[in-house]
Amino acid sequence: MRIAIVYDHPRVEEKRLAEEARKLGHEPVLFNIDSLLFRLDSLERILGDVDVVLQRAVSYFKALESTRILEAAGYTVINNSLVQLNCGDKLLTTILLAKHGVPTPRAYAAFSRDTAVRAAEELGYPVVVKPVIGSWGRLVARADSRESLEAVIEHREVLGPAYYKVHYVQEYVRKPLRDIRVFVIGDEVPVAIYRVNERHWKTNTALGAKAEPAPVTPELRELALRAAKAVGGGVLGIDVFEDPERGLLVNEINANSDFKNTERVTGFNMARAIVEYAVSVAKR
Repeated sequence: MRIAIVYDHPRVEEKRLAEEARKLGHEPVLFNIDSLLFRLDSLERILGDVDVVLQRAVSYFKALESTRILEAAGYTVINNSLVQLNCGDKLLTTILLAKHGVPTPRAYAAFSRDTAVRAAEELGYPVVVKPVIGSWGRLVARADSRESLEAVIEHREVLGPAYYKVHYVQEYVRKPLRDIRVFVIGDEVPVAIYRVNERHWKTNTALGAKAEPAPVTPELRELALRAAKAVGGGVLGIDVFEDPERGLLVNEINANSDFKNTERVTGFNMARAIVEYAVSVAKR
């Protein structure tokens, strides 16, 4: 089977996917999205004769729009464009989780400085302010007071793109210096890690958190599957908070997750599991 791997910034993960595809007897074909020219009026099959596409572009907009084009040309893409949309917009993710009864931190959407302040007053300081689109913890800020919140909002409204004017205001969850990244691949929940940061409230490994193995408990497995179903399923990295009173809360869902640290600390072969899932989807 020929498996296309579409990327924009080559990472260890893409190399691992190609390596495991070869070991399983498949032919990986790597495409740098920045070198592809997509013709829109004819929807040509720009990737040639491949059986399935793994979308691995880091850029949310590049991944989403190129997947839409590839799907229109008849390719099967993992994850599909609807899943990428549902996961890439934090506001939409939270709405879908709420509709499916999946517990999340309390959050508000505000479209002005005044309503953002009202949201913070409802939640109680400190609060976390996020761009609705973004990853790796970038531009996620904690506001400990009205003054600091207004400074964050002003900066984003003046300097940021249009979507920075949509303010995602979330309660600050007093998690135990860590969160959980649990992976869903199809109907399986094979592995999870703790992301531990004893020096900062953010627990992204991209910002210095340390990965450690975490057990996939029945409660975590059930929550992860419910969250995955809410956004459309596929290959997902789900970020979970441990609230001291309410238990497990789903914070965000990632449609294109890093997994090198997960493989390193758990020994689980994520790359092989993803390739096997892609092949199973292609055979349907």
